[in-house]
Parts: sequence; C-alpha cells; structure tokens
Amino acid sequence: MATQTPTQRSAAAKRAAATRKRNAAKRSASSTRSSARRTSGSASVTARTSARSTARSARTTGHRAAESAARGADAAGTQLGAVATSAQRVLYTAVGALATAGDAVRQSALTYTNSGRLARQLDQFERRGQRALDRGRRKARRRAS
Repeated sequence: MATQTPTQRSAAAKRAAATRKRNAAKRSASSTRSSARRTSGSASVTARTSARSTARSARTTGHRAAESAARGADAAGTQLGAVATSAQRVLYTAVGALATAGDAVRQSALTYTNSGRLARQLDQFERRGQRALDRGRRKARRRAS
C-alpha cells in the first residue's frame, strides 16, 4: 500500500470516526424505540402496577431519546469534518502544483537568460538526444536480427 500523507490519514480517520458515531447513534435509537414500546405497553397495565415505575420508565426513555439525538448530531459534525479535510487536500494539491510550475518557469528563465547556463543546457540536450537515438538504433538492430 502506498504511503499516505498526513492529510489523507486525517481524512480517513475522520471518515471512520463518523461511521462509528453513526452506527452508535443507530444502535442508541433502536434501544430508545424498544424502550418506548415497553413504556407504552406498561402504561396500559398502570391500573395494576404503580404509576411511579411507569413515570420512571418514561423519564428513562426521554433521556435515551435525547442521548440518541446528541449522538446523531455528533456523527453529522464528524462527517462534515471529514469532508472539510478532503476539500483541504484538494486545495493543497492545486497550490502545490502551481508552486511547482512557478519554480519550473523561474528555473527556465534563469537558464535561458545566462549564456553560460544556456550553453550547458544545449550540450545536455545534445547528449540526451544522441543517447536516445543510439538506444533506438540498438533496439531496431536487435529486432532485425
């Protein structure tokens, strides 16, 4: 696997955290729904049981519902953070590409405005061209034989 940049690692971690939080919120919501069903079922039996325990169950259900809502909001916030990190990565990549292109233009300007550097660069191009042609000729000879 290729090495990840710190930004990539951060984005992956935030996506994973958001997924874990979403799953926890789903589990919590499911538990709250089942608690609400039990509470409503016990409300019909209130005549035979104490109203106090039914009120306690209703309070517990309310607390669980509030916790579930908070978990869902937290998961959404974490997901937004992961998206922001990905957008930041795109921005950094574009700025880095522009900076690299600018460096290349500056280097070319330095090379082609100085006669000594220009002569060295032209000699280098000549040697590289000769090597490329010689390599091509050798390949052609190998194929022909």
